[in-house]
Amino acid sequence: MLRLFPTVFTSPLLYPPASSVHLRTRRLLPLRLRLRVRAFAAAASSPSARSLSLLEWGKVCDAVASFAGTAHGRDATKKQLWEVEDVSYEQSRRLLQETEAAVWLLDNAGGAMDFSGLDTVAVESAIHCVSGGAVIKGLEAIAVAVLMLFVESLQINIKAAMKQDEDSHNRLMPLTETVLDAVINKSLVKSIQDIVDDDGSVKDTASTELRRYRERVQLLENKLYQLMDRLMRNAESETSLSEVCIVNGRCCIRTTGDKSSNFDGLLLSSGSDAGSMVEPIAAVPLNDELQEARALVVKAELDVLSKLTDKILLELESIQSLLQETIKLDKVTARAKYSIAHDGTIPDLYLPNCQRETVTSATDGSVNTTSSVHHPKKSWKLYMENAYHPLLLQQHQENLRQAKRDVANAKAEIRRRKIYGQDIEDEDQLASHLDAMKLRVSQLEKARPVPVDFMIAEETTVLVITGPNTGGKTISLKTVGLASLMAKIGLYILASEPVKIPWFNAVYADIGDEQSLTQSLSTFSGHLKNIGAIRAQSTSESLVLLDEVGAGTNPLEGAALGMSLLESFAEAGSFLTLATTHHGELKTLKYSNGSFENACVEFDEENLKPTFKILWGIPGRSNAINIAERLGLPLDIIESSRRLLGTAGAEINALIMDMERFKQEYQHHLREAQHLLMQSKVLHDNLELAQKNIADHTSAQSKRKARVVSEYAVMARSIIRKKFQELQEAAIAERMIEEEKAAKNTKSERVKDPEPIGNSAIGKTQKTDTKLVAAANGGEDGIPEVGDLVYVPKLRNQATVVKIDPSKDELQVQAGMMKLKLKFKDVKIQKKVSR
Repeated sequence: MLRLFPTVFTSPLLYPPASSVHLRTRRLLPLRLRLRVRAFAAAASSPSARSLSLLEWGKVCDAVASFAGTAHGRDATKKQLWEVEDVSYEQSRRLLQETEAAVWLLDNAGGAMDFSGLDTVAVESAIHCVSGGAVIKGLEAIAVAVLMLFVESLQINIKAAMKQDEDSHNRLMPLTETVLDAVINKSLVKSIQDIVDDDGSVKDTASTELRRYRERVQLLENKLYQLMDRLMRNAESETSLSEVCIVNGRCCIRTTGDKSSNFDGLLLSSGSDAGSMVEPIAAVPLNDELQEARALVVKAELDVLSKLTDKILLELESIQSLLQETIKLDKVTARAKYSIAHDGTIPDLYLPNCQRETVTSATDGSVNTTSSVHHPKKSWKLYMENAYHPLLLQQHQENLRQAKRDVANAKAEIRRRKIYGQDIEDEDQLASHLDAMKLRVSQLEKARPVPVDFMIAEETTVLVITGPNTGGKTISLKTVGLASLMAKIGLYILASEPVKIPWFNAVYADIGDEQSLTQSLSTFSGHLKNIGAIRAQSTSESLVLLDEVGAGTNPLEGAALGMSLLESFAEAGSFLTLATTHHGELKTLKYSNGSFENACVEFDEENLKPTFKILWGIPGRSNAINIAERLGLPLDIIESSRRLLGTAGAEINALIMDMERFKQEYQHHLREAQHLLMQSKVLHDNLELAQKNIADHTSAQSKRKARVVSEYAVMARSIIRKKFQELQEAAIAERMIEEEKAAKNTKSERVKDPEPIGNSAIGKTQKTDTKLVAAANGGEDGIPEVGDLVYVPKLRNQATVVKIDPSKDELQVQAGMMKLKLKFKDVKIQKKVSR
């Protein structure tokens, strides 16, 4: 079947333009090698490439690239870092924003940013294979499926992370917009997983023919092994040995010994050492059939992969886009991981001559990050506090990790020997080695590289650093140069917050021995040649680093030349120039030109070693004679040296000593003032907290008092109401008693009046009957019911029946707010409730 394929799909990522490489060679070279060739060609042609080499920028690039998870990510990271010279200010800002977004993603979705499980080389091979018309391999197909699943998982994690912060969407969108918009073909992923296993082999379930052919191969192999086993048992001999071997896919028997084999076959090879290789005649048909079955298996696998290739071809453009975006994210993540691993700080990058006062120094010595809150006292051109040289810090961390691994391995070895009951013959020696390793770890933890502070004022154009050799002057220059390059390419600065640094269009450096035997140049000539090129190429947006300016020639002439060079750079050479020197004359430029500033590396004369700290505002002084005196050189030589040095030199050194002492005293008082200021802030915060607690306590007590008063008022009202009811009931009872007494008096008066004898008995009988009837019927109107309206003569008021107790001949009535228990005879029904 004829299969048609489109033109090979290319992209800037997979086929970057390279005018210096032949087109045909470019297509044959793998991507990683092409990236390296381009990076080397760019570095060789760049005017400041030599400066990058002197600053060891390549080692920084390798260190950052090691944090990438894929091979393409590492190469792309190196390529981007090496192109630092071509990055504009806007691009630098965008790179820093990408790194900041990746740092945020690592903090909120760190697991999703692990690219180490991707095989981008296999994916690229799959793209070339499919686009070129070939059939894709199993491992390549699995790599494509893993890539698509990884991007799908990445989309889910990024969307979840975006919901955690209101500003996260705008922060992450420039970095992840393309990835979030990518559409994953899940049916293609399922097809790949159904056909290809994780190890790249085609599954038996890929097709019925493949399963049948593989079962046929297995059956034939079993028959062959059984046949070979039977033949070898029948041909066993004391003087010969035999074993089954596979030669070109055919099952054979190799015999060794003095006698020939006891079975017929085709002799494939023979030798005294290797023995004889024989294919038995009985095995030839089975071997032929097995070869045919294996060929059918290969054809069935090829058919399955061919159909899978057609499906991948339809999604080829999407797969290549996913690969490009994944490599881009891996590249940005490598920068973020490097910045996090070394505890970096995002710099405030600004364009020279367009400064923004974002890092200022207040009168109390503290550093403010916003000028809108504190009125600025001094603006900085470059501000880096506790700045580390990245390579020194990296080497220290690697040494510390290795020392800790050695300790862990030693402990594990001792523990393993104890668990398995092995005798530890040299137990004391192992223990001493372990103690030495622990001591090494402790020493490394204490011997952390010394950070350097850089606080260069806005009006300073040239900084002159003086001090003894091995004092850290060159490391200080390289630290500033590497920090400038790192900020420009989107990396965090290895310093404490905050960091303010200019964006430099180029960094030029003249560091080290410039002797060139091929060009017949001395050290002095090599320096002059390089400085002349730097002076011609530097602009008002450049950083220039000059190490030991004016060295290598007569001191007087070298000093004069160095002064002229630095004055030239101060006038129109660069935005900022940092120079180290041993010439004392260069220290005086500060007092005649406001663009100059002095600094020196501190030297501990007691221990005769440098402290690697920079003292700002004062020049360094000569320590050679003092060091010689402390080392025990004869006094006559010391005195003679001082006389030869002259009174002026001694006075200058004495003045510098006084300045250093005053500087140290100032630093001491400044630290003490900062400590007191911190204590006052803490006390002020504690006072505010105490005031707040008092106010809260007062408010709580007021609320509690009001609540208690309210509760007592409710209780008082209840007691008063109860007492009032009791008094009312007592008054009613008293009035009822008085009425009963009045009624008795009236009755006694009636008894005194005699009645006729004839009528008295009849009347008495009738009254008795009437009372009985009334008592039986609840008074004159009968027995009241609940809800009836009755008249209470004792109250001279109406009431409502609320409860009846016939057993006690009582009822309970409600008269206004009062409830009374009365006898049936004490009430008269006025209104019956209809039922």
